[in-house]
Amino acid sequence: MSTELQQQKQVQTSANDDVDVVVDDTPLSPSSPGAKSSLERQLAQRPEAQDLKNRHILLDTNAAPGLQAAQQELERQRATDNLKKGLGKRPEREELVQRNILPDSTAAPALQSNQRELEKHMRRDSLEKQLQNRPKPEELVKEGILEESENPLKDA
Repeated sequence: MSTELQQQKQVQTSANDDVDVVVDDTPLSPSSPGAKSSLERQLAQRPEAQDLKNRHILLDTNAAPGLQAAQQELERQRATDNLKKGLGKRPEREELVQRNILPDSTAAPALQSNQRELEKHMRRDSLEKQLQNRPKPEELVKEGILEESENPLKDA
């Protein structure tokens, strides 16, 4: 029986031996002078709290830290509600087209400037064509549309 007892103890110790426990006994605070001076240097370069607030890293609030998340959510909801209200009051596209705020075009925005140029050239060409087909003042006098005194070429 003594051999069986020894074998059981060996099994128990071998099971405990599988788990190696390592204890770190280094101090939590830096003890070397280099580390201490490095920490002091970094603390000296640390930005001020107001600078962090201006850069939106720290919250600029007097609320308790436990309530800051709720405060932010309420502010976000308020902004969302204001945007929805503003978008609800926004005029429809048709009204903006009638008031000449938006162009009356279904072309893509990147193509609208080219479309405007094309329309401008088409109007110019149409006007030039109509001016070329315009009757001469002498013909208008012959047809009785203009009087001799109204002839614009007579003075020239």
